[in-house]
Amino acid sequence: MFEDTVLERDQPGHDGSEGAPSTPAPHEPNIASERPEITAKAPAEGRPAAREPAPPATIPPEITGKAPRSFLRRRPVVSAVGAVLLAATLGGGYLYMDYTGHFESTDDAFIAARQSALAPKVSGYITAVPVTDNQHVKAGDVIARLDDRDYRAALAQSEAQVAAAQASIENVDAQLDVQQAQIAASQAQVDQAQAALTFAQQQATRYQHLEQTGYGTVQNSEQYTSQLHQQQASLLSSQAQLNLAQRQVESLKAQRKSAVANLAQADAQRDQAKLNLSYTTVTAAQPGRVVNLSAAVGQFAQAGTNLTMFVPDQTWVTANFKEIQLDKMRPGEKVTMRIDAYPGRTIQGHVESVQPGSGTAFSLLPAQNATGNYVKIVQRVPVKIVMDNPPTDVALGPGMSVVPTVRINPAPSLLERLGKL
Repeated sequence: MFEDTVLERDQPGHDGSEGAPSTPAPHEPNIASERPEITAKAPAEGRPAAREPAPPATIPPEITGKAPRSFLRRRPVVSAVGAVLLAATLGGGYLYMDYTGHFESTDDAFIAARQSALAPKVSGYITAVPVTDNQHVKAGDVIARLDDRDYRAALAQSEAQVAAAQASIENVDAQLDVQQAQIAASQAQVDQAQAALTFAQQQATRYQHLEQTGYGTVQNSEQYTSQLHQQQASLLSSQAQLNLAQRQVESLKAQRKSAVANLAQADAQRDQAKLNLSYTTVTAAQPGRVVNLSAAVGQFAQAGTNLTMFVPDQTWVTANFKEIQLDKMRPGEKVTMRIDAYPGRTIQGHVESVQPGSGTAFSLLPAQNATGNYVKIVQRVPVKIVMDNPPTDVALGPGMSVVPTVRINPAPSLLERLGKL
């Protein structure tokens, strides 16, 4: 029916009766308004009206004389902008994925240090506390002083004992010198007795010969024989005195060893007294900060009493990475860190070491996966990161949150290569 209607509109008589031009109106609404008049005509012969199909919802190109316009033709600028945005999104996504693939990061990281409590080794009243809370101190700076009068008295007593032991040694040395002189005198007596004995032997032999030959008397022979026996006894006495003097030297040497031991004991007691006196001054062993100071002047501090906490300047970052992030992480790799307390600062560092085990394995109550039902959970492994340029104008302390980013691939990414162009 639609085709017959179109043929009737194309006839000259029809167009002339209406007085309208043969071409359709330039806008589609007029055509749509004429459609009821066209479709109201009688159907073609031989076709029942009841079986005619419904007219299409849109006007076919044959009526309008125009082909349907696509979205690209109707909105060329919007289409171009959309294509550019899509390409930029895809390219940016690729660059982002390629760049982030060179790094591993975690927010489960914090600054760590070997903080310790400072306490005196001896007891006493606190006489001075020359520091205050959160103050930075150098190695050797005084943290607190205790009353040292008792310890100075003990040191003086120990020094007196040392002097007495030294005097005892000097006394023994003097006795040894005297004994050496006595030994020399005894040796001279022995030599004198030996010479007298030799002369007595000669005299006794001479007079015994004269007695036997009849030229000497028996009295003279007996007299010089007696003198011989006397000189022999004198020589034995001199030799005994020499032996006694020599044995006395050994005794004096033993006494000197005892005096030396007493001196060593006195020196040790003096050194201990010096140490106790030095313990009355509590100092910092390394640079750091005084934290949570509790010492006060006049307070009696027992040995081991906590006076303050001390945080050394040597700090590092403990980053708890997931175990699936450690595949390409090695010691020495560069790290970029941001501290939550100072978000405007970027700190450079490097990976010092990776703990050989998860954090739970070294906890107070480690997990027992061999008991009960087991559910696999990704573990975290502590990684020690050392800061290469720690800031000196701000305070960094244990527990501060850090976000480290470890570069696991030293090769430059595509984005970095483009940035160098």
